[in-house]
Amino acid sequence: MKISEAIFSGSSTSVSNKPKRRLPEFAFIGRSNVGKSSLINMLCNNRKLAMTSSTPGKTRLVNHFKINDNWYLVDLPGYGYAKMSFDGRKKLASIIKDYLSNSEELVLLFVLVDSRHDLGTLDLDFINELGENKIPFAIIFTKGDKLGSEVLKAQIERNKEILSRTWDVLPEIFTSSSTTRTGKEEILDYIDKIISSLNHTD
Repeated sequence: MKISEAIFSGSSTSVSNKPKRRLPEFAFIGRSNVGKSSLINMLCNNRKLAMTSSTPGKTRLVNHFKINDNWYLVDLPGYGYAKMSFDGRKKLASIIKDYLSNSEELVLLFVLVDSRHDLGTLDLDFINELGENKIPFAIIFTKGDKLGSEVLKAQIERNKEILSRTWDVLPEIFTSSSTTRTGKEEILDYIDKIISSLNHTD
């Protein structure tokens, strides 16, 4: 798939206020500072589409971007941002939960994880909760250019082993880098394949 058009379609704090036009939704989420905005901009060939900042936790709303007039890329707030008040974290958690629980158009959630580190408790708790709630997801290991190829491969295998402790079947897994554009084709082709299967069933 090639993205030829990516249009900001609106921000919301609840599913009731998201864009009225119904299209398949592919959402992106991760801990703050995981490189989510940079990944979204890389996928869409637009450096200014999603807000990037050296200060984590800037995404506070659910942002919809209409892609090729065919589907929505949904930018969700990050989870586990420590430098925020308790009330602030609670509000963001409520916004995320509302979207994941109530958006009937959500097809798949991409969970972004920093490839340089072991999966943490926050990541595992979030992923396991997705399983409990039967929310389909895939994992994208970001910042793949920050490690040498062999070290990166070993780290991802370690994270797969950590996941396999609680998951019999692992989700689809991708490695990405917004700097080298690694993973772009694989992620977009995966989305394209799912959309084609949806159209086929219709």
